[in-house]
Amino acid sequence: MGSVKDYFSSLGSGIASLIKGMQVTGKEFVTPKITEKYPENRDTVHVPDRFRAILELKYDADGNHKCIACGICERNCPNGTISLSTKMVDTADGKKKRKLDKYMYDLGSCTFCQLCVSSCPQNALEFSNDFEQAVFTRAKLVKQLNYLPEKEEPAPTPEQLAKIQAEKEAKIAAAKAAMAAKKAAEAQASATDESTDNK
Repeated sequence: MGSVKDYFSSLGSGIASLIKGMQVTGKEFVTPKITEKYPENRDTVHVPDRFRAILELKYDADGNHKCIACGICERNCPNGTISLSTKMVDTADGKKKRKLDKYMYDLGSCTFCQLCVSSCPQNALEFSNDFEQAVFTRAKLVKQLNYLPEKEEPAPTPEQLAKIQAEKEAKIAAAKAAMAAKKAAEAQASATDESTDNK
């Protein structure tokens, strides 16, 4: 007697769950579809501006970037995605200046944490939302971000050259004056010591 009762109660609960499931399925038949037709709608698909897809150097209209090769982004990257190589160049005023030679970025190991962008003191980096980066080999995911050729340092104007020369002469004159004052102080100190010894 108990087995017949259990049979019908389990049959009733099974039918109830089937009806509940059919209700969910029936609702899905009438809801509007949201399937993306990619890549057919590639030209009209909306990608949010905050979506991070690939790191880029910011270039201005003249083809110059703001990177000064300080290496802060390379040090802050948690998994070594960024590697910089630099070179030293001579400026017009005779000083040495470090310039960016190669900015290498490995998209395959990037976690898109944006630590490089937020820590850049020159605001030279940004993430674009170009998500179409599929390749067949991992080697193609390593990209050189400074793809435009580096421009030569602008030649100084005659006014700048005159200013640089005047600054050099002023430094030399100040150094000579400091040396003369030091020698005079030493001579006075030795004369004072001699007069003290004679007494």
